[in-house]
Amino acid sequence: MSQLRRLLAEALGSMLLAATVIGSGIMAQRLAGGNAAVALLANTGATVAVLAVLIALLGPVSGAHFNPAVSLVQALRRRLSVPEAVARIGAQVGGCIAGAILAHAMFELPLIQSSMHVRAGAAQALAEFVATFGLLLVILGSRRSRDTPWMVAAWIGAAYWFTASTSFANPAITIARSLTNTFSGIRPRDVPVFIAAQLLGALAAMVISRTLFSAPVSVALPKEDAAQRIAADFHVVKDGG
Repeated sequence: MSQLRRLLAEALGSMLLAATVIGSGIMAQRLAGGNAAVALLANTGATVAVLAVLIALLGPVSGAHFNPAVSLVQALRRRLSVPEAVARIGAQVGGCIAGAILAHAMFELPLIQSSMHVRAGAAQALAEFVATFGLLLVILGSRRSRDTPWMVAAWIGAAYWFTASTSFANPAITIARSLTNTFSGIRPRDVPVFIAAQLLGALAAMVISRTLFSAPVSVALPKEDAAQRIAADFHVVKDGG
């Protein structure tokens, strides 16, 4: 039953994430009056908000991966078994595809489409490498689970704007976005290069994180803890301990 709950959380979270990315893109394009910057800003805001909410909500259930690159890295780190990683990836891809269909249904568009939005070239591939590298570095380097939602959301929000690809950083989302001929779409023939760059970025982050985060990090005591420690030491000395 616990395995089923985790897969349900991954599928549901992936569906709502994809529906938000695609649906907010449709709404933004309709309301922005042709201003691409305004549309991207609206798309970014919705994505950042839903990421933070979904990770905080479903993280305790499944870890809130919603991303095959994350599940792959966790399997390579032996935090997931291979069968469970494969099952999660299937749930993530299926959930994202369902999210694309849901977004289309809410806006009365054809449910399955083929995108014509060209996203090709070495610069786009490099952007996806960087976006996914940073995302996995944030996830692997996060020391406290309560920080993960805002850190992941903040990284994706920033990467929407500083990467040429607007930061897909997720193979399942990439597949779903190839099925929408709207603002957030990607031409199907460009998908394999995006996914390859994303997986390479995730693997690079896994390697770098071993060096950056393997050693214990000294953390300064909060002021009240430091004061208590000093007081305790004083009493020990005073009492002759």
